[in-house]
Amino acid sequence: MKALNYRKHFAIAALALAAATGVGAKTLVFCSEGSPENFYPGVNTTGTSFDGNEPIYNRLVDFERGGTKVIPSLAEKWEISPDGKTYTFHLRKGVKWHSHRAFKPTRDMNADDIIFGFERQWKEDNPYFKVTSSNHSYFNDMGMPKLIKSVTKEGDYIVKIVLDRAEGPFLSNLAMPYAAIQSKEYADAMLKAGTPEKIDQEPIGTGPFFLVQYQKDAVIRYKAFPQYWGGKAKIDDLVYSITPDASVRWAKLQKGECHVMPYPNPADLDAIRKDPKVTVLEQPGLNVGYLAYNTMKKPFDDVRVRKAVNMAINKKAILDAVYLGTGVAAKNPLPPSMSAYNDAIKDDPYDPDAAKKLLATAGFPNGFETDLWAMPVQRPYNPNAKRIAELMQADLAKVGIKAEIKSFEWGEYRKRMQAGEHQMGMLGWTGDNGDPDNFLAVLLGCEATKNNGSNVAKWCHQPFEDLIQKGKTEARPAERDKLYKQAQVIFKDQAPWFTIAHAVQLKPVRKEVIDFKLSPFGRHTFYGVDIKE
Repeated sequence: MKALNYRKHFAIAALALAAATGVGAKTLVFCSEGSPENFYPGVNTTGTSFDGNEPIYNRLVDFERGGTKVIPSLAEKWEISPDGKTYTFHLRKGVKWHSHRAFKPTRDMNADDIIFGFERQWKEDNPYFKVTSSNHSYFNDMGMPKLIKSVTKEGDYIVKIVLDRAEGPFLSNLAMPYAAIQSKEYADAMLKAGTPEKIDQEPIGTGPFFLVQYQKDAVIRYKAFPQYWGGKAKIDDLVYSITPDASVRWAKLQKGECHVMPYPNPADLDAIRKDPKVTVLEQPGLNVGYLAYNTMKKPFDDVRVRKAVNMAINKKAILDAVYLGTGVAAKNPLPPSMSAYNDAIKDDPYDPDAAKKLLATAGFPNGFETDLWAMPVQRPYNPNAKRIAELMQADLAKVGIKAEIKSFEWGEYRKRMQAGEHQMGMLGWTGDNGDPDNFLAVLLGCEATKNNGSNVAKWCHQPFEDLIQKGKTEARPAERDKLYKQAQVIFKDQAPWFTIAHAVQLKPVRKEVIDFKLSPFGRHTFYGVDIKE
């Protein structure tokens, strides 16, 4: 009955789409695993939300993804001063904004929009600072409020950014999703109308697709933007069919009801690979899945307890039972593909007897009670958090630790984890720009413990912090790598996480899809993609 209802629902949706788009339009359907939290990337940290925003927006700078320059920068060129503190960006001219039923733009994208994008996240007196959320996690976690001295307009199409100090990853950080550019003119109009939230709920951007319709937990519809400055997209209509269940995503892909699906069940891979109508794209994932200990709460403020839990969990059993060959054991917070990865580090052994002895030394000879938070959704770094939690729970029981598994709706889960409500909780990360700072500072730096940041271990350790801060200002790549390798030694010694796995990125795609590329950053980009008719 469930399958019948799903087919009926999809058929109705398909008929409605055909009526809306016209016969003969090229439509690509992406089976998204979840709904975006909103359409403002500056307050999101999840790939699900970034995927929903990706078609709409451009950024000031952007870099190659998967070997193909898919969405070039809004800045045509830029100059960096010899001291590395001043960046001057020369913007493209003639970049058009999408229209909206309640707003028609009167000008092209210009410097005012770039400045608005910064000040909305940076200046607390900006009227948009608290709209949707004041928790600008990325901006804060990377220390941008202290790093940036000024952002000024040097002409309609020139923006100058002055930093307090030189910072190696700054340009890469501007290419991340949080830095998507919104229209100041639209923002001003919505503020005047008393509906400022509309810029994040009914967004306009300069991207290759504009938003047509959004039904939470059901569908997002986009249309190609005819005036897109990079040239109109090859597909006419882009549909995100929101499908949380991986088995249902696979069923839709088989039937041709969607063309691209993320995050297949590892158990389905053999069947997927055998389907003659499907190609499985894969590459090493720039990601890490982990269990974070809240180091601000007892007993996880004691490194001996954290090390004991690390030794009590059978990582190999998790890899074998859940990842099924689609992941490798993680021992560091950085993925092995990064040059700063420290392969000399030894992982904590699986040793329940040693774990018991260490717990006794820490004052817990009979163990203790704790919570164990498990994500409600499948992520690129974790195919089944609930199952992993059950395996961890069984392992911990063997050393006297009674763990209660907890979960919440995905947005609520993240919010509560960032607020530090957990004792132990699973999360993970997919790199945004390929820089080690994007993992070590954003996930483990002291700034990221504040303001409900992304350091959910709430771990601020000064020897580690000193190394990663020095890494930010070091211009020589080999010297930066040395600093980050030293930081990983401290991380392993202090054990704020149980590192689980680095997952392989897998993407089943229908063979009629042309030129869909994997992004090393896990994003799904459909500009440049075509479909055989």
